[in-house]
Amino acid sequence: MNALLRQTLSPARNPCGGLAVRVAGEACVLRCSGALLVPAHELLIVADLHLEKGSAFAVRGQMLPPYDTAATLMRLEDEIAALNPARVVLLGDSFHDRAAVPRLSGDDRDRLERMAFGRDWIWVEGNHDKAALETDGLDLPGRVVGDMAVGALRLTHEPGPGHSHETAQGEVAGHLHPAARVAAHGRGVRRPCFVTDGNRILLPAFGAFTGGLNVRDPAIAGLFPAPPLLGVLGRDKVHPVAWRTLR
Repeated sequence: MNALLRQTLSPARNPCGGLAVRVAGEACVLRCSGALLVPAHELLIVADLHLEKGSAFAVRGQMLPPYDTAATLMRLEDEIAALNPARVVLLGDSFHDRAAVPRLSGDDRDRLERMAFGRDWIWVEGNHDKAALETDGLDLPGRVVGDMAVGALRLTHEPGPGHSHETAQGEVAGHLHPAARVAAHGRGVRRPCFVTDGNRILLPAFGAFTGGLNVRDPAIAGLFPAPPLLGVLGRDKVHPVAWRTLR
């Protein structure tokens, strides 16, 4: 077994053991943070950070605690420190609006620079941040792409329509912020989750201020021709949950 894969699956070596799955034949690890690790390519993928969402609401007079960007980047920093990936892909909607980049604090800019240093750092354009990432003179580390291929995987922000094999093959997407309601400790608990049928995978939102869409919503359920597997995020493990057990 690949050494990095073995490390990410071992609770003794890492606070989150992760859940191993295959997507289009590629070995992947679903992380408790909501990040996706592809060990063979030393690749870490996160979706929907929505940085500066709190400040976007504040501009409109809705006061939220202004700590979402720092909290999100600290979680990402922890994942990078634990896994040391050679490549990091931010799978779109990394920023909440087109003016988010100028609102970043100096500390948060410095944190981004530190994380990106010495590795391939890639921003995928999303529907929220395409204008922000296209701004002339964008002062951020890394490079910007529309989508990209890595091995058998195709990384994109928004999942393609329908569930045809050609559309879905190897697709890794975000955008929809999947969440599931499951039974835990005698009550219903709503948690972010991964959704995969082995052909494509949908990532949960990584950002601190992001909500979630129930996986039973047709926007998510309609992407999968057969009931998919859910990887529900827990504190110290990702729980495999069958579709039929959902509330």
